[in-house]
Amino acid sequence: MLKFFLTNTRLVIVTILIAAFLMSWVSTASAFNKINTTFWGVAIKGYDTVAYHTEGRAVKGNSEFSYTWNDAKWYFVNKENMELFIQDPERYSPQYGGH
Repeated sequence: MLKFFLTNTRLVIVTILIAAFLMSWVSTASAFNKINTTFWGVAIKGYDTVAYHTEGRAVKGNSEFSYTWNDAKWYFVNKENMELFIQDPERYSPQYGGH
């Protein structure tokens, strides 16, 4: 009887450990769906993500041209870049949320 109890206890402990590992892995994976932001919730440190595509370089955005998407504030150099982003944010946002 004691041997049976010890064997089942080990099985339960191993099962709990595996479940805890899988739950932590799933929670980490879902964190990558979120946008990497500054303390103030600004995406990609305030740079204009559209300018990376249109100008091929990093250009600091302006808070006057901002848009909130995916729980992050996105800054743009001008209204045109902001409108391009609004039309297709998946195209212009960084892969893996900028992580």
